[in-house]
Amino acid sequence: MSSLSTPYKSGGELSARSILLWRIAQAGVWLIGATIFICLVFFPPLGVILFWNILIPIAPALIVLAVGLWRNVCPLATTTLQPRHLGLSKRKKMSVSLQGKLGLLSVTALYLIVPLRHPVFNVSGHATAWLLAITTTIGVVMGFFYEWKSAWCSTLCPVHPVEKLYGRNVIGTLPNAHCNQCQKCVVPCPDSTPNMDPQASQKTSYHRLSAILIVGGLPGFIWGWFHEPDNTPLNSFSAALDIYAVPLAGLLTTLLLYSLLTNALNNKYEKTITAIFAAAAVSCYYWYRIPSLIGFGRYPDDGLLVNISNLIPYEAVRGFIILVTLFFFWWLVVRKPNKASWVIRPEYAQG
Repeated sequence: MSSLSTPYKSGGELSARSILLWRIAQAGVWLIGATIFICLVFFPPLGVILFWNILIPIAPALIVLAVGLWRNVCPLATTTLQPRHLGLSKRKKMSVSLQGKLGLLSVTALYLIVPLRHPVFNVSGHATAWLLAITTTIGVVMGFFYEWKSAWCSTLCPVHPVEKLYGRNVIGTLPNAHCNQCQKCVVPCPDSTPNMDPQASQKTSYHRLSAILIVGGLPGFIWGWFHEPDNTPLNSFSAALDIYAVPLAGLLTTLLLYSLLTNALNNKYEKTITAIFAAAAVSCYYWYRIPSLIGFGRYPDDGLLVNISNLIPYEAVRGFIILVTLFFFWWLVVRKPNKASWVIRPEYAQG
């Protein structure tokens, strides 16, 4: 059976036609990513706009609605999984402890890298290109040793903690366009666990700390990040501390609030609290990001895509972002979970 409506054969393997379609999609998105990278190197101002002002603003909404689609076509994932696809990986099974440690490292990396956007990455295409090159290299090297997505996508990737937080109630489940058999490389598998969220894996203290930091800290961190301008001089240790001060203060504030709520309420409200904090984080992002894209930002030139501030009133923009906020709270908090995973789990490998 090779029709689009029945992408799997009777044994659970993707049909040849479905594999071809997904490979075409992966190649197309990879070429887009490669084009952005080339622009970052040779046409830095254009590369910065394409990466930070077009691609990145789309990503949170895509992760909320259909993180499985992103997991299937992410160009970095396509690259780092090539050692496994080509049969060059040693396919080592990663211990649960190491998974937890790398997961905590990914959350830490997220909180360390993002504030550097203001003085470095938002204003330097070359610096952003180096960031992408280094992360890709690390992922590919890991892919030569470890099985499937344990090498990068489900452990070290700094975006993955956000995927688990935002992608807890997706539209529906997609085919798995990478794994032909489930090797249980990460347990639980974030891709095929229904309504996956950061608390789903509590196997070690590293997992638990990672979950607390991303759920409780991200809303305040995002709020704080938008209260720092680009082009901040990074010429001293105190200047370096300044770029982290407000984001980390915001992180600690919402982390404290999260801790108070989880301690005051019993466990049956844990999922609801997580959903509220997830909605708060993504809503806060778009509350500031949408105005900045079109010329209404807190810092006029930061994150600007096209300035239409003279064409529409700010009240219209404010009304739109209120609707966006209401949508995310409905989607993540009010809407009933549909028991959907990001992608379909393929058959378990035998032996």
